[in-house]
Amino acid sequence: MTKRTSAKYKLDRRMGENIWGRAKSPVNRREYGPGQHGQRRKNKLSDFGTQLRAKQKLKGYYGDLTEKQFRRIYAEAERVKGDTGENLIGLLERRLDAVVYRAKFVPTIFAARQFVNHGHVEVNGQRVNIASYRVKEGDVISIRERSRQLAIVLEAVALTERDVPDYLDVDTNKLTATFVRTPTLGDVPYAVIMEPNLVVEFYAKN
Repeated sequence: MTKRTSAKYKLDRRMGENIWGRAKSPVNRREYGPGQHGQRRKNKLSDFGTQLRAKQKLKGYYGDLTEKQFRRIYAEAERVKGDTGENLIGLLERRLDAVVYRAKFVPTIFAARQFVNHGHVEVNGQRVNIASYRVKEGDVISIRERSRQLAIVLEAVALTERDVPDYLDVDTNKLTATFVRTPTLGDVPYAVIMEPNLVVEFYAKN
């Protein structure tokens, strides 16, 4: 389990974007960066800065993964045949915590990681408590019977601020989600523009 070491919305302030599209994001009130000089930080980023920012944003989106975790996922995406950027997105979206979040079983990606780690989730009827577990096409992800009435689940299912993507087949009554297919970048409902191509450029040069 990776411990979250920074406040949930620090990334929003640092990037100047509402990364998860949440109504409570501080960026909705202040679009400038944090700190006493935040309003003056409008300098144009270098190519390196742009690539680093893209990497930080994508890495942070999935619950602030460590650099070691993210680099390992990237290395695997690079080994797989096809576009590395698209492969990277596909691998990230196949994480169990990402699927639980996309299915709207919990309100945030951070809650999804904790929810999985606490043993509330099953894959094909077997309990899995590893957030980084990689689901496969056809896998059925479900909330354990005794966890279905938890307040966090009931509130998340009722949320209207985000939709379930079509690469998941979700039954909100049974609280199950079937992972239909591995998505491409265009399939993923990011609240902001993600640029995995810049992440590829970053790692290619560093």
